[in-house]
Amino acid sequence: MLVKERLPRIGLLGPAFIAAVAYVDPGNVATNVTAGSEFGYTLVWVVVMANVMAVLVQYLSAKLGMVTGQSLAGHMGEKLPRGPRILYWLQAEAIAIATDLAEVVGGAIALYLLFDLPLMLGAVITAAVAMLILKIGDVRGQSALERVIMGFLVLIAVGFMAGLFIDPPAAGPLAGGLVPSFEGTESVLLASGIIGATVMPHVIYLHSSLTTTRLGARGEGQSMRQLLAATRTDVVLALILAGMLNLSLLVVAATSLDGLPGTDTLEGVHAVVTSELGAGVALLFAVALLGSGLASTSVGSAAGAEVMQGLLGVRLPVLLRRVVTLIPALVILGLGAEPSRALVVSQVVLSIGIPFALIPLVVLTASKDVMGDHVNQRPTTVAACVVAAIVIALNVSLLWLTFT
Repeated sequence: MLVKERLPRIGLLGPAFIAAVAYVDPGNVATNVTAGSEFGYTLVWVVVMANVMAVLVQYLSAKLGMVTGQSLAGHMGEKLPRGPRILYWLQAEAIAIATDLAEVVGGAIALYLLFDLPLMLGAVITAAVAMLILKIGDVRGQSALERVIMGFLVLIAVGFMAGLFIDPPAAGPLAGGLVPSFEGTESVLLASGIIGATVMPHVIYLHSSLTTTRLGARGEGQSMRQLLAATRTDVVLALILAGMLNLSLLVVAATSLDGLPGTDTLEGVHAVVTSELGAGVALLFAVALLGSGLASTSVGSAAGAEVMQGLLGVRLPVLLRRVVTLIPALVILGLGAEPSRALVVSQVVLSIGIPFALIPLVVLTASKDVMGDHVNQRPTTVAACVVAAIVIALNVSLLWLTFT
């Protein structure tokens, strides 16, 4: 009987894995590898803290969509008057563009490493393949898209964790990295980028929309408490995987690439990995980076469409939206900007946008009028407020250190 009660939950897993793939996008690769190669194990605690924060945030987002049947963007679209709603949409759209920049540029770098393709051509190919992935969801349904994304996650896991088996980290220094500390302004910049690349604002919007239909066929016969329990399992499993991948990137860089020249770019990282860990590990790294770019830009496009639909009631054709969000990435590449640095800066932009998604999420899920019997318990609300406070404090510190 216990087995029969648990089996339906397996079919309910999936939405969090779509969200989780955005947590291992090329922006994460750039920030985590840069953090490890420049500061060793110093920022291990930031990766761990960011992932714990992400579990809470993504559960609240999924819970909001499931209980109310409406996404976070939809709630904001209803509650904000026209002027503030448009301004709110503009900042959310800027976040979506920054997200797309990281993912498309990352895919372009991977294609350059694998096939020596020009970055501009690689960016276009990445965007085109992402459209095909999204089409799977449109034609075959969300469950099919979830399976494709899970396949990408397996590919990414193999590629990004391979280095750990070739050159395992020492336990002592790794444990020391769990003690909170910084090493100057640049480490604060990277810490903010790591959090921005982990507690990603566009996925806060997206996850709430992915669960709005969970009371349909897959959730039939399940009580709301059972659905929420399945969602907690979904979020924890997905983000444990994402957290392990992010941590492995930083640890591999700290163990094998620390202090070596050329690790400030992904191309340089690939070259150093080739010389230090072997061509096989470098090939897996490049393949995983490509999978990361393709999968995450698909998720980013879906998030941008959800934000526009929820806040403005407008849904652009996929091709048009894809072209509009691709333009900034092509401009950045066309101007000759260093792609890996652009990835890190894009993650800082994401971090600045987190409070605009996180604060409304906390307020809505703490409201009995909105959530009914499933309103947050006080400890949950307090924990969510602490997360928001940490993010805002990091952003203020980042801006202060940057301009002074």
